[in-house]
Formats: sequence, C-alpha cells, structure tokens
Amino acid sequence: MVTSYPLPEGFTETEVFAIGTTLLVEALLGILLNGLTLLSFYKIRELRTPSNLFIISLAVADTALCLNASVAAFSSFLRYWPYGIEGCQIHGFQGFIAALSSIGSCAAIAWDRYHQYCTRSKLHWSTAVSIVIFVWGFSAFWSAMPLFGWGEYDYEPLRTCCTLDYSKRDRNFISFLFTMAFFEFLVPLFIILTAYQSIYQKMKKNGQIRFNTSMPVKTLVFCWGPYCLLCFYAVIQDATILSPKLRMMPALLAKISPAVNAYVYGLGNENYRGGIWQYLTGQKLEKAETDNKTK
Repeated sequence: MVTSYPLPEGFTETEVFAIGTTLLVEALLGILLNGLTLLSFYKIRELRTPSNLFIISLAVADTALCLNASVAAFSSFLRYWPYGIEGCQIHGFQGFIAALSSIGSCAAIAWDRYHQYCTRSKLHWSTAVSIVIFVWGFSAFWSAMPLFGWGEYDYEPLRTCCTLDYSKRDRNFISFLFTMAFFEFLVPLFIILTAYQSIYQKMKKNGQIRFNTSMPVKTLVFCWGPYCLLCFYAVIQDATILSPKLRMMPALLAKISPAVNAYVYGLGNENYRGGIWQYLTGQKLEKAETDNKTK
C-alpha cells in the first residue's frame, strides 16, 4: 500500500505536480543539451582547446545543477523530502556548488573572450586549468561554509528540496549572504558586464558586430537575479510573509539556467556548434575561426 503524504502548506495538488513537472522538464532538457556539449568535446578533437575548457566547466556545473533539480522533482512527486536532514544538507551543498561554479564559469568565459577579441592574447592550457580549479575550489569553499555554521541549508517552501535558509534574519545569515554574494555574484557579474562591453566597443570600432554581447549578462540576471533579490529582501523583511508559491518562483527560474547556458555558450558558439553537428551527423562543417563566437 502506497503511503499518502499531506500536501505542503500553501500548495494545492495541481501546483505541487506542476512544480515537480517543471523541475523534471528543466532537468531533462539541461542534461540533454549539456550532455551534447560534453560528448562533443570528448569525441571531436578540434574542440579540445583551452578556451573550450571553460565551456566544459560550465556544462559540468550545469549538469550537476540538473541532477539537483531531478532529485527535487522526484521529491515533489512524493510530496515530501525522503532523505532526512543529512540528505537535505548534501542536497543544498551539491546544488550550491553547482550554481556558484556555473556563474564562475560564465565569468571565466567572458574573461577569455575579452582577451580573444580585445588583446588577441593566446590562452594556454596551464592558465585555463588553473582558472577552472580556482572557480570550483572557490565555489566549494563558499558552499561548505553553511555546513560549518556560517549560513545554513534548509528546506525550500515546497519542502521537497533544500537550499540556503533565508528565513532567519540574524547576523549569521546577513554576514554570509553579503560576503558570498559579493564574491560569487557581484564580482562575476562585473567581469561579465565589463568584458562584453569592451568587446562590443572593439567590434563597433571595427564596424563588425559579430554577436550579441548583451545576451550573457541578460541570461545571468534573468536566471539568478530573482533568487538574489529574494535573499537580499530577506535581510530587510521577513521573507516568510511572502506566499510559498511566490518564493518558489526564483528557484524555478534559476534551474532553467543550464538549458539557457547550453544554448548561449554551446549551441550559440559557432565553433562549438560545428563540433556538435559533426558529432551528431558525422559531417564536418567548414572550419570556423579559432576564436569563440556567440550567435
């Protein structure tokens, strides 16, 4: 006999099912698109460049975020979190490190493209590997802090997944949020914004606007901006006065970022798109220029 668990407070049967379905679709779409990116890098030798290592770092982080979303989807269909408090901490840590590494990898790509278009300096494997290790190590550091008492992981409003607990407006939460957000969101956003602005000015001066330089900034703000606003709102107001459904919306937007990133940085990259086509069909397209281009 299947045990029937009560609905999470503030949600109807249809809403819980809809959220679980949305999480599952986001997870499957992200795994499919980022899986193509990873497999193409593995199979197509021409794609194995230092610059594309940043795209692989992004794809790995986004795939991990999709796995996190798939666990949340499964729990949503069950109506409860079946893995206990320890499982909640692991789920929060895994999701947080994936999210921070994804944002950091986007900043690394922006930094690399700035040098490709503006300084024409060549990226070496040693530099690319060092940057990727730094991005993941720095993300792991901030993701581990709540496990050691600075910040805290707890259930989302639906209580079927776990993330940073923003319900406590104490000094612990505020100090962790502002410090982490500065290094892991504001600094990457500044790098992305200034890098693509410089690229745009360079291309405009040459009379060749080769790709939409505003797209990476827009996607980052669209996917992660609402979640950041919710956390900062929790600093000045009790976030629990907002409806549980409203507080779940930023999390759902954030988990669409793997699919969006795969389009912007993988499928939208002319060189990488050619490699994916070659992997899928076996047909080698005309070789693109060595620098990465975003459609």
